[in-house]
Amino acid sequence: MSRNRSTAVLFLAAVALLALAGCSGKAEKPDNPGGAIIRSSQDPNGLRGATLDRPYAMPAATLTDTGGNPFNLVTSTKKPVTLVFFGYTNCPDVCPTVMADVASALTKLDQQVQDQIQMLFITTDPARDTGPVIRKYLDRFDPSFVGLTGSLTSIKDIAKAVGVPVEGMQKLPSGGYEVGHGAQVIGFGKNDKATVLWLSNAAIGDLAHDFGKLVEANR
Repeated sequence: MSRNRSTAVLFLAAVALLALAGCSGKAEKPDNPGGAIIRSSQDPNGLRGATLDRPYAMPAATLTDTGGNPFNLVTSTKKPVTLVFFGYTNCPDVCPTVMADVASALTKLDQQVQDQIQMLFITTDPARDTGPVIRKYLDRFDPSFVGLTGSLTSIKDIAKAVGVPVEGMQKLPSGGYEVGHGAQVIGFGKNDKATVLWLSNAAIGDLAHDFGKLVEANR
């Protein structure tokens, strides 16, 4: 195997492990039904996140927002750029870090650019994450973030369609439980296609840079 080929394979393996290590702290086997390939080379559009050769399509599924209203992932997303993250409010580490990083990255953009971006937080723990619970949680980071819930089956189906594994409940010795899930943020354009994702360890500056680039590309 050539040196370049070996480097690409190692890069892809690292991306898979980082992207799929959720709040359970465990790395999982990649779940990639769309067959998307993450590029190891620099993106020609100047994005710093992990770019996908085969875009993910936003599922035309309907969930429920924190106000109890139906929210369709295709028809209710009105802004040019939509960011999607799967997580839950009792997540002890990864979820609050990612939410805080996204919120911080958005503050680095001009208000006109911020207004073109919609952040969706889809719970992986609908049994505990009611609308009011999610709303209170997201307001800690940015009141504009949209929180969504639904049946766990629907949420798993949506997550699988965009390459995000969701384990469901894993009991803890304490009597509680955690929810293993992929920790990537996925960026969709106005065509409801995603060609880029960011891992949970992405730098805030890189997030801000890429969010701005996506808005420019989707005007």
